[in-house]
Amino acid sequence: MTRRIRRAGPLSALVVFALLAAGHAAAGCPAPGQWLNGEGAPLATDRLFQNLERSRVVLLGETHDRMEHHRWQLHTLAGLHARRPGMAIGLEMLPREAQPALDAWVAGELDEPSFLEQSNWHQAWGFDPQLYLPILHFARMHQVPLLAINLERSLVRRLASDGWDSVPTEERHRVSPPAPAPEAYRDYLDTVLKDHPAGVLDDPDLDRFVAAQLAWDRAMASGLADAAEYYPLVVGLMGSGHLQFHHGVPHQLADLGIGLEHQHTLLPWDSNEDCSAPEPGVADAIFGVAAGPLHEPQPPQLLGVRIESDPAGIRVRSVQPDSVADASGLQADDILTAAAGVDLVLPGDLVAIVRRHAPGTILPLTVLRDGEAREVLARFPARTD
Repeated sequence: MTRRIRRAGPLSALVVFALLAAGHAAAGCPAPGQWLNGEGAPLATDRLFQNLERSRVVLLGETHDRMEHHRWQLHTLAGLHARRPGMAIGLEMLPREAQPALDAWVAGELDEPSFLEQSNWHQAWGFDPQLYLPILHFARMHQVPLLAINLERSLVRRLASDGWDSVPTEERHRVSPPAPAPEAYRDYLDTVLKDHPAGVLDDPDLDRFVAAQLAWDRAMASGLADAAEYYPLVVGLMGSGHLQFHHGVPHQLADLGIGLEHQHTLLPWDSNEDCSAPEPGVADAIFGVAAGPLHEPQPPQLLGVRIESDPAGIRVRSVQPDSVADASGLQADDILTAAAGVDLVLPGDLVAIVRRHAPGTILPLTVLRDGEAREVLARFPARTD
């Protein structure tokens, strides 16, 4: 008997394409463009969005400096908005003091530079605003409210060191004390603390580090829970470490009355040959995103210093070896008073200037050292591409 070989129809072609796409990811990892459920099984997009229709809060994770993660957030926001246009978006990136700037942005009253200045973006967050501006423009175009759900760092440090009872309720924006951290979350934070190089974290004490993380988690959960009283859906954008395994913000949301049945955590997952398969339960759904330099912009220029505010300007806390700052001769305890002729008042001022400075050029810095002013020239390398 002669067997007939049928040409592959559209469905067969899709299956072949999916198999080829999956070949670029390690076993157990989602292929680029593929959703997995919390147990690691393939999940159809329409089924996922049907599941999300009962949610009061949807949490979208990110690695802050990954543009591909923010593209995924934007596309997911568009899908949610198509089904539930009355939603609002909560942002980890900004403290509650930035709410007037967010309102003015959505109302169309500010251009980009004015928004970044009035929201104090570079001081409050520090990551390149170009990573987030497409999402901010989406919100403005569709008149989706943007909500500042974080706290200022100084307040978080105060809560972590002095305790919640020491800070009046109004001064902490009526955020209530957090539920205790699950033991697994505390173990995770212990690992994070140990993995940081010495001197990078403000406080290497585990108890205070956990207390600070809980303050951030509670503040964001509180902001989302308050908004859920007014909007049928609130979508929170924040670092994945605040979300994994329903610790962090999901745990605090449950303590505030929005149980896991009314919230969903979605995470982007880098999909390449080095991908680590997601553990069961890490999220309610995972989306495979392409990883690698072809999918990311050039990394931002770095001066290579840790800095903090000082009455005289900006104090250098430490200098990274083999950095631009190291090569220029900057030292710990130098006070930076100006960059490119612009007075420096807050650390964010220097961040913004360095970010705008052209590669392959020199940035003049005015430095106070041992009570004497001097000029230091920071030479940034040219791009190699």
